[in-house]
Amino acid sequence: MNVVICGAGAVGIHAAEVLGAENHSVTVIDKAADRLTTLEESLDVRSLHGNSTHAETLLEAGCGSADLFIAATESDEINLLSASIAAGLGSERTIARVHHSAYFEERGITYDKHLGIDHLVCPDHTTAVAIAQALSNPGALAVERFARGRIEMQQLPVSDDAPAIGKKLAEIGLPGTALIASIKREDQGFIPDAGSTIQRGDVATLICDVSDFERARKLIHTASAKRKRVMVMGGSALAVWLCRQLHSRAFSVRLFEPNRARAEELAAKLEWVTVICSDLTDQAVWEEEQLKQTDAFVTVSNSDERNILAAARAKSTGTGMAIAVLQQPTYLHLLTHVGIDKAFSPRVTAVTQIQNLLHVGPIRRLATLAEGIADVYEIRVSPSATSVIGTPLRELKFSSKTLIVAIQSGDEVRVPGANDTIADNDRVVVISSSANEKELKAMFGAT
Repeated sequence: MNVVICGAGAVGIHAAEVLGAENHSVTVIDKAADRLTTLEESLDVRSLHGNSTHAETLLEAGCGSADLFIAATESDEINLLSASIAAGLGSERTIARVHHSAYFEERGITYDKHLGIDHLVCPDHTTAVAIAQALSNPGALAVERFARGRIEMQQLPVSDDAPAIGKKLAEIGLPGTALIASIKREDQGFIPDAGSTIQRGDVATLICDVSDFERARKLIHTASAKRKRVMVMGGSALAVWLCRQLHSRAFSVRLFEPNRARAEELAAKLEWVTVICSDLTDQAVWEEEQLKQTDAFVTVSNSDERNILAAARAKSTGTGMAIAVLQQPTYLHLLTHVGIDKAFSPRVTAVTQIQNLLHVGPIRRLATLAEGIADVYEIRVSPSATSVIGTPLRELKFSSKTLIVAIQSGDEVRVPGANDTIADNDRVVVISSSANEKELKAMFGAT
């Protein structure tokens, strides 16, 4: 595969490294000659000095016949423009990295569609979602989100006093289109039906629209969700995404930013957050904040060193959970050894998103809920799947327990009901046994 990457920054270099290791032909464009020199010394890729918003530069890089174009500079506008031009020149697939919510959240216009770009990725948003999940559900056994965080899946232990205990699934009264996708009982897992019951000691997999998830969760897992005090160090773009993810009654958020102009901007933008113009690395400020009374401490400044040191210090001081964000992922695996509970890297997140988007096969396994019993698959529905397309889900016949738990039609994603139908080129999330993989491929035309 011929890949052109715009931007030799952290994300661009990591993408080039990963894709180059997969034996793809990679060309990297950047306006900074010193960055390209460093890149050439460490990776076996082609480099091109130039402006990626100029069509002649993109043509010289090979965009006219490229299989993939990735725009990964620090500028959203450059990324959007260069990806749009690359698409117009003939690149088969285009991906643009964006930071700002105005582009990613489709306010008033869908930028990717308008500009002819195949996909937008926002690593800061995805990382913020992952951090918020860690803060919201530290005891959850497994957490997955699909489709920009619109659908959530969690494996949760059934509480002793759960309202669902002893009831059939049809009697529980799950909100909306929430589903119990699997049940694990005494180390044995199974995919339930409407007549299955929930018992004490079970571990249930709940799938639901994010808006209904808390109501559904309380029917299974009743552990008190007391309001958590979260302290965020740094006013980066990621901090804004994180505060938005934590905008609920479940969290009390204090954000520390030493730059007064930035602190005032954040205070106006994040009305539900207590923004403090102060430097947490200052000893006097640190002692005054009493971190022992904080449930979670999250460092999201633009300095990896400050983030590591502050998170480790917070944990040693007595904070409940310490989380650090690193732009450079080199030391991610070492942070648990210095007491930091979790670490995240938007750079790694970006490349993982891109790799997922590059998956062009019709079926892939996303996760395993119960070994040999319940696996999660994503399947692209082929136009040849005539027995599936247009047929209500309740009428689909599988040889064994199989659940269709999500349907994505273009940008629309939903947890389906029994009367929902599937169209060609939809993507469906299916839970079934790995033994049924051949049957799934045949039914959905994924061969």
